[in-house]
Amino acid sequence: MRRPRVKAYLAAVLVAAAAVYSPVFAHHSFAVYDRTKTLTIKGNVKSFQWTNPHCVVWVTVQPDDGGEPQEWAIETTSPGVLTRSGWTRNSIKPGDHVAVEFNPLRDGSYGGGLNWVTLLDTGRKLVPSPKSEMPGLQ
Repeated sequence: MRRPRVKAYLAAVLVAAAAVYSPVFAHHSFAVYDRTKTLTIKGNVKSFQWTNPHCVVWVTVQPDDGGEPQEWAIETTSPGVLTRSGWTRNSIKPGDHVAVEFNPLRDGSYGGGLNWVTLLDTGRKLVPSPKSEMPGLQ
């Protein structure tokens, strides 16, 4: 009669471990970004999503050729890392005029991984990680 208990115990341990570690497996890689390229766009913030696991800045860009506005999704790091870097959920607000430097998505769609954002009306530059983690950035 011990075998069924051992099997039930092992099954419970495996289910618990899967529940604990599933967020790790769900987390995506940054390989979707082309780290050999950087782009800079200027536009207006549509929204700033202060959410885990990564915050996202949505920027509306008007192309130089006068075409349809483009919506860019620029992903940054977690709210915790941003907080340690001096950001708040109100650091970027809808309507802010910004310049954003980022590594573009490899598939060419409108998105990328944030390097920095500058609020053009004030000149304030925001970086996603503390200076000690990103040498050379202001």
